[in-house]
Parts: sequence; C-alpha cells; structure tokens
Amino acid sequence: MTRTKLSVCQRKRRYDSEVAAVDAIAVSGLVLRSYRCDRCRQFHLTSRTKGKRVLGIGAGSG
Repeated sequence: MTRTKLSVCQRKRRYDSEVAAVDAIAVSGLVLRSYRCDRCRQFHLTSRTKGKRVLGIGAGSG
C-alpha cells in the first residue's frame, strides 16, 4: 500500500471514527469509501474505489 502524501492529508476533511466517515458518505449520496490515513491516523473519504468495497449509491446493485 502506498503512503498518503502529507499535502493530500492536510487538505482533506478528517473524521475521528470510521462510523463518522460512513455517516458522511451516506449523507453525500456519492459512491465513496473511507480509509484510515497513515499520516494523521484519522479517517478520510476517497472516490477511488477500483477493486475496493464501497458504500453509497449504486453499491450492491447489479
């Protein structure tokens, strides 16, 4: 796994818990996933979902 760039971490919103991040995904209505940042140890959201499980609109449909 590649390390998160510090500049990316600094400009992203931070969530104290995975639950808070997942709640933000639900409110957004977008296909996003949460991940624990290796820089700040908090959770961020990303739209990069290739090969990953996702939560949001369209997830699980098919």
